[in-house]
Amino acid sequence: MLRRLFDRNDNLAILIAGIFSIIIGLGVARFAFTGLIPAMLEDYLSIKFVGILASLNFAGYLAGSILSVFIKDINIKVYLYRFGIILAIITTFVLVYSKNETLWIISRILGGFAGAMALVVGSAIVMQKLKIESKTKAMGIHFSGIGFSILTTDLIARYILSLGYSWEEAWNSLAFYAIILSIYSLYILSFDKEVKQNQVKQKFDLSIFTPFVILLIMAYFAEGVGFVVQATFLPDIINNLEGLEGYGGITWTLVGLAGIPSSIIWMRLAHKYGSVNIIIIALLLQTIGILIPAFSQNLYLNLLSGVLYGGTFIGLVALFMNLGGQLSNGNPVVLMGALTTSYGIGQVIAPLYSVYFIEKFGTYDYSLYLTALIVLGGAFLLLISKKIEPKNIS
Repeated sequence: MLRRLFDRNDNLAILIAGIFSIIIGLGVARFAFTGLIPAMLEDYLSIKFVGILASLNFAGYLAGSILSVFIKDINIKVYLYRFGIILAIITTFVLVYSKNETLWIISRILGGFAGAMALVVGSAIVMQKLKIESKTKAMGIHFSGIGFSILTTDLIARYILSLGYSWEEAWNSLAFYAIILSIYSLYILSFDKEVKQNQVKQKFDLSIFTPFVILLIMAYFAEGVGFVVQATFLPDIINNLEGLEGYGGITWTLVGLAGIPSSIIWMRLAHKYGSVNIIIIALLLQTIGILIPAFSQNLYLNLLSGVLYGGTFIGLVALFMNLGGQLSNGNPVVLMGALTTSYGIGQVIAPLYSVYFIEKFGTYDYSLYLTALIVLGGAFLLLISKKIEPKNIS
């Protein structure tokens, strides 16, 4: 068993290394920021600066994701992946040892880019290395790493804070956690020798942008908005509800727990009942989760909001990307690039309007209302798309 874990070509080792990569690139370099926002707001950050940092982080992620889509050579991808992992760690240390706002801005942009290298490029390497018949099921396990990334980084950060240490020490611990995981993932997710590939040039095919595909891209923009508001503010949203002070961290932990099995469950449901039907259901559930904190101060309902969020956002990414792959006519680069861009634009915009509403009204409610309306709009667009849905998709 131990030999298998250190075999670069073993499926188990590859999946573990892939999950570790997601924990580093998304957990440490992105999602840990959300869990630590309440502590950082107390003595350093303003809510306006939080929104700016979140928006810029997703802008960096968007740039990295688009770049990733157009890099075909797997050997170059390995170098980009390594660069991303190292960059994720370095940018985390910046948050420990500097309080210079310019450095924080640069760090969050580069941290977003690093996240794309770890997730998007890392996933491509995992897919290439796996030697298994059902790669779709295996990749479902791989993407459970997003849930693990939230859960493990949150538990570490909250443990450090519970001992009376500062948020800087929490970041420091997370950076060293990332270093430990990186040693394994960098070793496993590489090749024993350079991989020779036949590069296939793909022309831009405008015909893939059917009315159905355009509606799908618009709906994915709506999900980008729905994802990012809670990904940025959820713990602070809960902490600001009367009687729920201190429960934001627990809610964020539940997000991670719910996220671990979500992509596997949603993909199985999509296979059985159809992708569009299941995406609509997931978007409606996410809308309910977004609205709960705006209408209720009940502890259990607000904990449920975290479960609904964690249980939908990871699965929705898998569902949209899987459907996009089916619709790409063997030319996934352009369509995946369009989907990724649409989603990324939603991620960049949402924190900015959220900050505007928070500063104007002194509450998260209005940003939650608008976010829920946009996500609901995405579900409505897909409901319309049912009338023109291609027959050859599942």
